[in-house]
Amino acid sequence: MTTTQNSAGMGTANRTGLYLAGLQLVFTLGWTTYVVYLPKLAAEVGIAPSAVILILMLDQAIFTIADTAMGVAADRLAPHVGRLGLFVALVTAISCGAFVALPFVAGAGAAAQGWFIALIVIWSITSSALRAPPLTLLGKYRAKPQVPFLAALAMLGYGVAGAVSPYLGVVLREHDARLPFVISSVVLLLTALGLSRIEHDVARDTVPPTPDEAAKPLGLVPIAFIVAMIALALGYQLHFAMNSAPFYLRFAAPGDLQWLMPVFWIGFNIAMFPASLVVKHRGGLVVMGAAGLFGAVAIAAAEFAGNLNMLIAAQFLAGAAWGCMLMSAVSAALAIGSTGAEGKVTGLVFSALALGTFARMAAVAGGLQKMPEYAPLLHWAPVACWSVAGAGLLVIAAARLQGASGLKASAGE
Repeated sequence: MTTTQNSAGMGTANRTGLYLAGLQLVFTLGWTTYVVYLPKLAAEVGIAPSAVILILMLDQAIFTIADTAMGVAADRLAPHVGRLGLFVALVTAISCGAFVALPFVAGAGAAAQGWFIALIVIWSITSSALRAPPLTLLGKYRAKPQVPFLAALAMLGYGVAGAVSPYLGVVLREHDARLPFVISSVVLLLTALGLSRIEHDVARDTVPPTPDEAAKPLGLVPIAFIVAMIALALGYQLHFAMNSAPFYLRFAAPGDLQWLMPVFWIGFNIAMFPASLVVKHRGGLVVMGAAGLFGAVAIAAAEFAGNLNMLIAAQFLAGAAWGCMLMSAVSAALAIGSTGAEGKVTGLVFSALALGTFARMAAVAGGLQKMPEYAPLLHWAPVACWSVAGAGLLVIAAARLQGASGLKASAGE
């Protein structure tokens, strides 16, 4: 391959990563818009405020199933260039239609309550097409050394959305829901429609997978990887969504939270790119494991922080660790599923994230954070989740490395 072809391939690869970053950014901001307005829309159709958390839990339960199902569908469609983009575009159109309809249906009052819930279910199922399926392009078509950097680019959209979400919530809270829902849906649909073009570009520059490539059943390593991912996701949810604000309120006023909470995401966005270089040479499992242990130390430091500056530093490092974990998890999923199950394993990663969110919401719904006897559990569970999962992943990585060395030795290499 000539230098010109290499440069063209790298340019297409970078455009693919930036496209996936934009897709994750727009989708995550749409989710934030939904969460901001859901209490108000639910009240319009006669749903009690106490039931809003149950609707959000329903969303996450659906994501847990649908993300993996969409990943499996992506594995079957990706070998046929153009079909994956068409599938995502069609499902996204349905998703955006349901999303746009939510505030309009809510305006009809209590008589539309059933339709309102039905639209939420449709939106939850179809929106899963925007997570694992586009990322399978990286595993199906991209050279392995490119994947970690492109995964970091893709997750950058997720991190940027996390950073701006507190400001978005403040800005949107007093505005009518219809215009934000329409705008976010139109932008998301236009972004999704670009997937076919991206798909053709990456297929043009690489050798596509064979259509009859069959995914093998998941072995012990993928299963252990997903179990560890669930633990990491739960640790993140408990630390950031439940413990971070109380940590800050020890030293700051409630009005300062919108400026302090994004510190976690700043660390997330900065750390992914240098970590992608380590993933390129050492593998995703190693970085996930090391980041899990490092993040556990950072959370412990946040717990013991004696002033605001120390807490900000600890939160920055915890966010950096989570960024490394999530980026390397996507890279590892694509590598583990490289026999035709890239979508399935990546879908399982997103299912793990949804399951962690569901567990955190269940704890909130049960009032766990208000029970003094459970305070030590909530404070130290994230440390336990990240440290145990991190250590387990390092053991798995070491075992795989030892097994690979044994194979080379037996082959006389």
